Amino acid sequence: MSEQIENTESEKSGLERHRRFMQGIVVSDKMDKTIVVQVTRRYRHPKYKKYVNERVRYKAHDEENTAKMGDKVRIIESRPLSREKRWRLTSVLERAPVL
Repeated sequence: MSEQIENTESEKSGLERHRRFMQGIVVSDKMDKTIVVQVTRRYRHPKYKKYVNERVRYKAHDEENTAKMGDKVRIIESRPLSREKRWRLTSVLERAPVL
């Protein structure tokens, strides 16, 4: 009986997902409660041994419209919020300089 309880507890901890974090720069804040974050990743090409910069853009949910264009932000993976939004803004790491 106690073995079954221990197994269910370990299954619960196994079901908890590890959510991914990413850092990037806000490239657009024109939508309401949505920002577009560009994440740059640098890796070495396996065949040609050249360093490649890969840029990916994610749409993230910004509830209070706090992030502005040029800010460095951190986003976290979440449930689907709309057709393209799968990320949420967690914090603004660095504000863009005011010109």
